[in-house]
Amino acid sequence: DMAWDMQRALELALFYTYGSDSVSTLLNRTGEFREHGQKRYDDTRLLIGHFLEAGWDSEVGAQALDRINRTHAHYRIPNDDYLFVLWTFIEFPLRWSRVYARRPMTAHEREAGFLFWTEIGRRMGLRDIPPTRAAFDAFIEGYKQRHFKPCAASAQVAQDTLRVGQAWLPAPLRGLVPWVVYSLFDDDELFLNAVGARRPPRWFAALVRGSLRTYGWLRRGTRLGAYPLRLADTPNRTYPGNRYRIEQLQPVHLQRAEGAAVNSSDAGTPAGRCPHAWR
Repeated sequence: DMAWDMQRALELALFYTYGSDSVSTLLNRTGEFREHGQKRYDDTRLLIGHFLEAGWDSEVGAQALDRINRTHAHYRIPNDDYLFVLWTFIEFPLRWSRVYARRPMTAHEREAGFLFWTEIGRRMGLRDIPPTRAAFDAFIEGYKQRHFKPCAASAQVAQDTLRVGQAWLPAPLRGLVPWVVYSLFDDDELFLNAVGARRPPRWFAALVRGSLRTYGWLRRGTRLGAYPLRLADTPNRTYPGNRYRIEQLQPVHLQRAEGAAVNSSDAGTPAGRCPHAWR
């Protein structure tokens, strides 16, 4: 019902995770956003989109979730970082729907969203998931106090991701992308400091937020664009025509490591599990 809004909200959710020095340090170490930013964006969008659209127990949804779990297994990721990222998926759709969507979520939808994402967390092996939104919010406040601090890795990954969006636009407009994105975080000084961002001018931030609210208001009674908006019908820069396999949706450095292991095996060299040099 609000596919466009959900996509925008989850984009902001993922961007917000860069405020964590722990999350950003790992992302920056892999270099995926720096070297393969568009693929990293599309892979994430597609994997999450599949189990959102089809459900975690559908064939494609289960494959997508399994691909995520097998990718994460290559890294040492603290449980608290997992919980923080999971919280952003719960929180940001709520924030977006209250202000910018064509309608706010109902109480039933808000509760369903919480239950959906916490079940995803359990299927990813997360421990100690807070049982209520209030408990989760309290946990996150403590997490941010520990991890939201100025960090070179946070600033780097944020800049790398902004360059992905800038590549979508004509050259004269690319300089506005950071202002547009940070206009949606201009009330969160802790986050802006963590990623080394400057608050955009107030008039510009007001223009961005006002434009999004207007767009949401127009969509209350008017259908703008395709409806329903399905994953297979959305543009795909990395995989033209949406031709891809779930197995392709993983970081390039892991694909290369797996390819090297296969080649080694084909050559008669014993090949066990992929080495963990990227941890």
